[in-house]
Amino acid sequence: MEVAVHAEYQRKLRSARAAVDLLHPEDTLAVPIATGQPAAFLATLAERDDWKNLVIFGGLLIEPYPVLQRSGVRCVSGFYGPIERMLKAGGAAIDYLPADFLGWERYARAFKPRVVATAVAPLDDRGFFSLGLHAGATFEALLEAAHDADRLAIVEVVPDMPHIFGLGQYGAHRLHVSAVDCIVESDRSVFTLPAESTNVEDEAIAKHVERLVGDNATLQFGIGGVPNAVAQLLAAGEKGDFGIHTEMFVDGIMHLHQAGKVSNHKGVFDGFSVSTFAAGSADLYRWLHRNPEVRMLPVAQVNDPAIIRQNRRMVSINGALAIDLSGQLMADTIGPRQYSGVGGHELFVIGAHDCPDGKSIICLHSTVSPGGQRRSTIVSQLPAGTPVTTPRHHVQYVITEHGIANLGMLTASERAHALIEIAHPDFRDELRAAMKKAVSG
Repeated sequence: MEVAVHAEYQRKLRSARAAVDLLHPEDTLAVPIATGQPAAFLATLAERDDWKNLVIFGGLLIEPYPVLQRSGVRCVSGFYGPIERMLKAGGAAIDYLPADFLGWERYARAFKPRVVATAVAPLDDRGFFSLGLHAGATFEALLEAAHDADRLAIVEVVPDMPHIFGLGQYGAHRLHVSAVDCIVESDRSVFTLPAESTNVEDEAIAKHVERLVGDNATLQFGIGGVPNAVAQLLAAGEKGDFGIHTEMFVDGIMHLHQAGKVSNHKGVFDGFSVSTFAAGSADLYRWLHRNPEVRMLPVAQVNDPAIIRQNRRMVSINGALAIDLSGQLMADTIGPRQYSGVGGHELFVIGAHDCPDGKSIICLHSTVSPGGQRRSTIVSQLPAGTPVTTPRHHVQYVITEHGIANLGMLTASERAHALIEIAHPDFRDELRAAMKKAVSG
């Protein structure tokens, strides 16, 4: 490392507490989701008790940061996770921002947070911090803060954060030491996502999905047991020549690469698997470190349906919580209660649906059992007050463990019949009766 770069690093190095003291009692702070969060910095915010109006913009929290339970602190979350739900239930001031991942980026820039903080990989020999596992919706806001004398760009160096490449025309997924205002050396390891086990229903759904994926497809995987099960089937099967264009990079995609199934001749960003953030195992992070086959790009380059649809045979694989007989999806709420977030759900549904030879696939179990009472996830109508995640006219393939319904080009009554056929057998008569009543009424 050059002497000048080392000197710049040392000049800007602060303890986590010293970095926290740079914030005002009334301030605005933006941080990335999940694996991009500067956990040591966020945890240290609770050492101050003079907050009057601190607004933290983020989502998918990886820790229940104590500062979020302090008076004078409010969190605006673009995506609820288990910790947001827990804190909200406990009375914390957490508000949901109804926006997809692209809208989240627009908000992050329009919000103009005075402080943007992010986790980064250790400094490289040329004086750059790789943003590691997250580009997402805060990348542009971070750059703007770094180049504004009235704002602060704070980086937290996580020792085992992988160095992941970007593309030069989109900022190269890095920030030079000269551009940051404050450096914190973290005492945390990078956040890992526990592997989700699969059950009989997941395996049945995955087999249905695998049959729909052909050679030469460009793939997007959501989070959960089903997408990873699909990736495992594809890795072990005979199909190949796949491309990867996905919001989230998961272990299953690594397995496809390792099986020699990924060529990335896909029409957009050829030669690279592209993503906007990654979450998974320590093995995945070691594999991603300086891997020339992967590029981490800002969300505007990954999640825009106009870009997604240009891929060769785009296939998106996502989940939902419930669907009504018209095809409306409930994927981020349970009735009127916020459960997760819109994220890239509808964006990839639209992009894959509109791609020539593309396929948008929604997966869900046919039943759920909240409180021990079994209910159908295919319903005649969504609960009153439910915000619709994805409208009916964008929904194409729907898969449960009982089969595949291709809603594309079906009339309203035809799609209702198709959905009933993949509902759990115990609920089909009930659904047929509800459909008949709706038509006659």
